[in-house]
Amino acid sequence: MKTKQESIFSSKTLTYFLQLTETMNYTQAAQILGITQPALTQQIKKLERVVGAPLFYSVGKKLKLSDAGYTMLKTTHNIYDLLNEATDEIQQATSANHGEIHLGILASIETQVLEAFAIEYYKKNPEIHLTFHMLTRKEIWDGLENNQIDLAIMYLPDDSIKNWKPYDSKKIMSEDLLFIHNDEELRGKNKIKLKKTLDHPWVMYPVDYYLDQMVKEAYKNQLVDQPDIVARFTQPGQIYRFMKNTDSYTALPKSYVRSRFDRDTIMTATFEPQIKFNLSFVYRTAKDQIPRIAQFLDQFDKFLEERDYFERLDDIVESQQKLQK
Repeated sequence: MKTKQESIFSSKTLTYFLQLTETMNYTQAAQILGITQPALTQQIKKLERVVGAPLFYSVGKKLKLSDAGYTMLKTTHNIYDLLNEATDEIQQATSANHGEIHLGILASIETQVLEAFAIEYYKKNPEIHLTFHMLTRKEIWDGLENNQIDLAIMYLPDDSIKNWKPYDSKKIMSEDLLFIHNDEELRGKNKIKLKKTLDHPWVMYPVDYYLDQMVKEAYKNQLVDQPDIVARFTQPGQIYRFMKNTDSYTALPKSYVRSRFDRDTIMTATFEPQIKFNLSFVYRTAKDQIPRIAQFLDQFDKFLEERDYFERLDDIVESQQKLQK
């Protein structure tokens, strides 16, 4: 016969419980988990029977955590932290030249420099297998928390994360968000005030994407109306092509503009005040002590010491231009 502990921890019940605490909605949680709502309800009731107390209660249509639910949530996070620490401790004893490295990369990031490094890294370390995962911010943080991602590559600062205690970061480079347009009247203008960017509709990243929030915050802080966004896409190339073929404005990272072979024809301006952020590695504390992770970060540093991030982009563009001829 299974013990109470086995009944809780030998199934997916805790995963279901955590997902429900994030959405506080049975229907949404079930959809994310890929199960039916009755199946989710059954698992939660099973967990409540084992612990001997209700974990949730309802106020009208809103779901709330009970005191027992808060205790279970804290305990579950502690369990995952212990498992992650044990995994990291074991991996710290492994070889620097074998194994896997999983990178969670923000989907809106231009990746050509990272791809160039991956090629060079593989030639030197053929026994280490790299996997690039293009993800949303939420997927990245979930992957870091569950130890499914070794290193995240994302934009910082990120105010959506309230508890930075379990994580460390390492800056890759500083980035500017540039105003992009097709307006001949603005050609040659190096700087532009936010209020001067509202006379055309915009195309932008989806709601809650990092750069979408950066734009909203910048306009809010300057007490300027928000841009009228008429289309949204997840990738910078999609945004650029829509902007190029419509009478619209947008904002894209400087690195994306520098990565295009037609960059000299793109009309850009720096926002006034500037919208700046950092491209950074993010990882669980002490993850960089694992030999293969430490080696990866060290080789990436040397890669950028030889030629910095934007110089690497220039090399890539020059190669593309030569192929075009």
